[in-house]
Amino acid sequence: MELREGEQGILDRLELPEDVARRLMELGFVPGSPIVAALSAPGGDPRVFRVDGSEIALRRDTAAQLKLRPAASAAAD
Repeated sequence: MELREGEQGILDRLELPEDVARRLMELGFVPGSPIVAALSAPGGDPRVFRVDGSEIALRRDTAAQLKLRPAASAAAD
């Protein structure tokens, strides 16, 4: 949830109940995948994330359980 709009992180793990984690993995939230923060509703809930070519809205409490690591920085200009 700390990503600002347009920022990217790499999904490290999902700290969710197995059934919820499995469903998110079916939608593309697989460890090692890049996750990009997109739009959010007023107040920040839900929040849209881009993953595997799709845009998926997640509630704040669910998104907070997605543990990301920083994306590799782009090549120097």
